Amino acid sequence: MLSCTLPNATSSPPTPAAPALHWPHQARYRVAAQALAQELFDALDDELKPHVVLLALPTDETEPARCLEPADCDLPAEAFSEAVFRGRALQHTTEWPYPERDDVTPAMIRRKHEGIGIRAAVQEIFDGLDEQANYQHFAGWPVLIKGYFVLTVLRLQRKPLRAYPSLRPYRFYTDGRPLASSLLVAAMYRFNEEGVKALSEPEPGASIFVRPRESEELLRAAGKTFLDTPAQALGLDPATTKLFATCNTISSLRYEGAEGVGKLLLARRGHPNLQEIFALTCPTELTDYRAVRKLLEMTTPDVHLLADGTSVYALGRQVGHYDAEREDLFAISFVTHYAWELQHASHVLMRSHYGLPGLPRTRVSRTTFRRALKRTFALTEAAKVERLWDVVLEASRQKHGTLLVITTEALAEADRLKLQCTLIEPVPLTPLITRLVTSIDGAVLLDPEGYCYSIGVILDGRASGRGDGARGARYNSALRYIESSDYPCLAVVVSEDGLVDVITSVRE
Repeated sequence: MLSCTLPNATSSPPTPAAPALHWPHQARYRVAAQALAQELFDALDDELKPHVVLLALPTDETEPARCLEPADCDLPAEAFSEAVFRGRALQHTTEWPYPERDDVTPAMIRRKHEGIGIRAAVQEIFDGLDEQANYQHFAGWPVLIKGYFVLTVLRLQRKPLRAYPSLRPYRFYTDGRPLASSLLVAAMYRFNEEGVKALSEPEPGASIFVRPRESEELLRAAGKTFLDTPAQALGLDPATTKLFATCNTISSLRYEGAEGVGKLLLARRGHPNLQEIFALTCPTELTDYRAVRKLLEMTTPDVHLLADGTSVYALGRQVGHYDAEREDLFAISFVTHYAWELQHASHVLMRSHYGLPGLPRTRVSRTTFRRALKRTFALTEAAKVERLWDVVLEASRQKHGTLLVITTEALAEADRLKLQCTLIEPVPLTPLITRLVTSIDGAVLLDPEGYCYSIGVILDGRASGRGDGARGARYNSALRYIESSDYPCLAVVVSEDGLVDVITSVRE
């Protein structure tokens, strides 16, 4: 049984008991792992809310399973009592790892096979427990420490997990390791690898805080891991194919001062959904970065470079109906300088900006914006919130940046600032009108009902000392205005570099 149990809902919650200390660095390892998970997954989506739990499963079936950290892990006691037994049974249904490698010993293969079975058993249990929950657990690799298999378990919120498109799961490298079906899954793999490396050393867990990995370093490693999936789908060897680094380098190059914009279609030559317009007599290696960047100048919105993963062999277009279940046709879209996207079946799977991969999320969090509206205006009416969210979402797509100011006294402020703005007849903002009014410099002034009163507003305000010299004039002018306002107000700042900030007059 686990040492931690669910609190009794009918009585006052008891003070959590101190976690059982199984090895010297246990508590510090879990704190470091939690901090790393927080930094890594917040960089992808701050709604994921990662939570790390240490689970210990005994090799002796007479001993109880234990939740080592934290003390209030809320895992049911009986669920993991036979996890090791079940894992060893699952070994008989899983393929023997490394079937064709001579560089691993039989003992290493047995340990690997046992680990595969135990992790599968624990994940099977978690999948059952999480069926009705709003979160999902992911079991890490079991590491044997003092007679117990210790697993670093990661818990993430289910809703944001399901918000992003992914490829088909349950595909594997030739050595049996699972391929990542999404950037999120690749990030989980990298996080788990850090935990396994730290727990497998002579002093388990010590290295994770002695030599901490930066989250950006892990994100880049996750991006590289994820690009192995389309590489293998094209029949390439992921160990030698460097698609992630190649796309980053090509996107960073300019041609006669211009940034690279265009699309590269990745598929085996002769794919039924690709039509060649003209072929190159000598295909250009993808690693000949400047040559590929030059070829990119010939692309148009419907004519793209065609590549087989190692070289560009033609210019052409996609034709016919592509069966997305095949997962053998991918697109690399170069959107601006040092920025590109991996796409499949018209879905963006990953975005990379200055070499740092990210998820294809909206540039402002719906939850953050909704909370800001509630905090500033006590606005919770769903229809009004959604109307304002549609306005913000459209404004966030403005390539040259823009500024929205929402205030309860929008009409009075429009009149006060009439000499430094363009007054318009009050109109409820729609996505189309938003696109029009945010295309010029200056702020757009609207009220919490979504009515716009003036555009191109030059904001005023007193310096508050909260400015940020690293940010532009748009951000700092919004901050000065918000800090000086006598009325509840909120600003949404869309910067040219893609950042979206929500600034409120009410502090959390």
